[in-house]
Amino acid sequence: MKNPNWTRDELILTLDFYFDDNHGSFDKKNPKIIELSNLLKSLPIHKVYNEKFRNPNGVALKLSNFASYDPDYNGKGMYARSLLDESIFDEFSKDKVRLKNLASQIKQLTKLNENSNEIQNIEDDEVEDFITEGTIIFRYHKTRERNSKIIKQKKKLVFKQLGKLECEICGFDFVEKYGQIGSGFIECHHKIPLSKYVKNDVTKLDDLALVCSNCHRMLHKEISELSFENFKNKYR
Repeated sequence: MKNPNWTRDELILTLDFYFDDNHGSFDKKNPKIIELSNLLKSLPIHKVYNEKFRNPNGVALKLSNFASYDPDYNGKGMYARSLLDESIFDEFSKDKVRLKNLASQIKQLTKLNENSNEIQNIEDDEVEDFITEGTIIFRYHKTRERNSKIIKQKKKLVFKQLGKLECEICGFDFVEKYGQIGSGFIECHHKIPLSKYVKNDVTKLDDLALVCSNCHRMLHKEISELSFENFKNKYR
């Protein structure tokens, strides 16, 4: 069984390690590389892999791949690299602060969900258009929007206040457009950025916004760049 290709999340963590001045040698016996290997294995991304999956030797080779792109590296890197390796290096080599922030966030979310399969239950076709931050960050955001109990409470409150459910961004009303079949249909967006998430945070009704499907996808597309209110103002 062939192991899955490296993902954006895995490469972000590995490149963040690469730029750590104290990473040590790119050797499979390096304790820090062994630790990184264990972290990569714990990510809630891949469901199927074999015993060599992200082992210390493979992680050391990936770090050597990054070295081949680095003009400041004193040595010779490996050249068995991919287009995604090059893309990730080009994107973050001049923005190491963002790289560090994303890596820290991925680690935090992985730790919070080490005993949960919720993130893996988000289908890949929902993720593929939203790779700016990484699979784990997007999937975790989606899990927070799937609490059916609080979603029902939010819809009930808004309908009681307005007598209808319409998108808070563009005003789209599913009933107005589709008739009775659209009754009660609208999506929920979690407005609190994951960067501000704290363990054991409880989602409140004010944290949720009712939005149409199109606006929801656009909100996720700029999930790291715009707050809900900024996106709303930008659209209008």
